[in-house]
Amino acid sequence: MLNINQINYTYLPQHKNEVAMALSFDVQLEQGDIAALIGPSGAGKSTLLALIAGFLVPDSGEITINSKSICQLEPAQRPLSMLFQEHNLFPHLSVFENIALGINPNLKLTAEQKQHVIDSAKQVGIDTYLERLPEQLSGGQRQRVALARCLLRERPLLLLDEPFSALDPALRAEMLNLVKQLATTRNMTVLMITHSPEDAEKIANKCIFINEGTIKAVGETRDILSNPVLPELKNYLGLTLQET
Repeated sequence: MLNINQINYTYLPQHKNEVAMALSFDVQLEQGDIAALIGPSGAGKSTLLALIAGFLVPDSGEITINSKSICQLEPAQRPLSMLFQEHNLFPHLSVFENIALGINPNLKLTAEQKQHVIDSAKQVGIDTYLERLPEQLSGGQRQRVALARCLLRERPLLLLDEPFSALDPALRAEMLNLVKQLATTRNMTVLMITHSPEDAEKIANKCIFINEGTIKAVGETRDILSNPVLPELKNYLGLTLQET
């Protein structure tokens, strides 16, 4: 479904304390996979998502979704949706309007499209808040609005860039379970950045470990997290401290 074939990218320093970094990615996901992307800060996780989404242009390599190359497509044209840590809601628009942006940026909808907005809101449990503004919602509710907008686009791939990391543990678990339920129902592929092995174990059937700009390990989540072989993966999980 998602095939990242020898994607190479050179990260140039944006700040004085940074250094140039060569990144190289190669991985495949099947339709319906939920994959957790783990690794230390600065390893290249967000860069990989930005390359897939089209916010960055690779130096070489190929990215395909359902066997079709997407590298020449603009971000809005790519068959995917992306949910960020910042929910990216427009404060002057209602919940209904913020969700409807997933269909049409000018918010001119047919009766059928309006019903789709309502249905998406129901799926994430915010259909009673459609007339409210984002400032009238809790953090979890705002993320549900952003998730509903992603679902409305009906893309086969969903990218999650730590969208629930700022939520309290109970609410984060609730949102993760919701994503898993919706992804399973829609047979949607999900690639999720997380710094929490527990979150990965909750919803991901696959786990991808990135370190120093390359993918070091890919496999079943339980195997990757419970039986790590690579020293850098053990170090990331804190297992080397337990062994000493």
